[in-house]
Amino acid sequence: MVPLILFILGVSGVYGDSHSLRYCHTVVSAPGFGLPVYSSVGYVDDREISNYNSDTRRYLPKTEWMKKLEPEYWETQTQIAQGAEPAMKHNVEAAMQRFNQTGGIHSIQVMYGCELRDDGSTAGFRQDGYDGRDFMYLDTQSWIFIPVMYEAQISTQRWNSPEERQGEIHKNYLQNECIKWLKKHLNNGRHDLEKRVRPEVKVWGRQQPDGVTRLQCLAYGFHPRAVDVKWVRNGEDHIPSDEASPILPHPDGTYQTRVSVEVPTREGDTYSCHVEHSSLQEPLTVPWEPDNGRPPAVIAAAAICCLLVVAAVIGGVTWYKIKGRKDAYDSTSTTDTE
Repeated sequence: MVPLILFILGVSGVYGDSHSLRYCHTVVSAPGFGLPVYSSVGYVDDREISNYNSDTRRYLPKTEWMKKLEPEYWETQTQIAQGAEPAMKHNVEAAMQRFNQTGGIHSIQVMYGCELRDDGSTAGFRQDGYDGRDFMYLDTQSWIFIPVMYEAQISTQRWNSPEERQGEIHKNYLQNECIKWLKKHLNNGRHDLEKRVRPEVKVWGRQQPDGVTRLQCLAYGFHPRAVDVKWVRNGEDHIPSDEASPILPHPDGTYQTRVSVEVPTREGDTYSCHVEHSSLQEPLTVPWEPDNGRPPAVIAAAAICCLLVVAAVIGGVTWYKIKGRKDAYDSTSTTDTE
């Protein structure tokens, strides 16, 4: 499940006021690892806004501003998700047959949505995965589904057929309905979504036996998500990073990322971490002092926090709502009321 999860965490890394609405869906063949069998989660940018799973069997708001939507909305979405649940259970069984699998825990994942960019342009996307690997995707230039695995050809041939024309149905949703709902959510949650929180920055380093020093820079507690973090030598030379973590969310709605470099251990050179973020009028520069060789206490807390967030994302990656169909992989309606 990791590749699609990392894609979810990495969506919308553009500076400015670009925003995205996406829905993530997962069904698993059997309970395990704390995952519900079926779940559906909505996000605006990286903020979870709605959630349904086979344990609660209710479509619920996850932010205060989502509660502004009328009760009929939540009842309708609950009914749609409850109808999709048995269909999705059938889908994963059908997929297992295609892969000649008779046991174990297997998953279908789908992520779709739209982006409203800061220049006013829009874009849509849809990806399907099976057991953490790409299965098929929607080409938003031709609006046809492209198989990535051999086993996906049955699905794409049927969905692209003149009888189904699923790409055109998705096109209408992604270019129209999705953008309409994104704008509505942005209007309701603008204060929360567009808040600016300055990053906190911690740096530390450790000398290695091979004559190099490994430097680490942690930026955390910032909002919105887009950020640029880099190491600089002697105040001017950018040092390419050899390791950078994904920008991960915190439960309080802020984000963190860490950038590491290895540099020669020698006297005379100075190193500093430079952070650019929309909450800052000027880039933030934090120098590394050679005697600062131990990671700060915040690292342990941040690491634990991110593990919990990733676990929550795993539990929340969900399936696209279906109206009136039984087999989404052989014949699926992709219209959505959201």
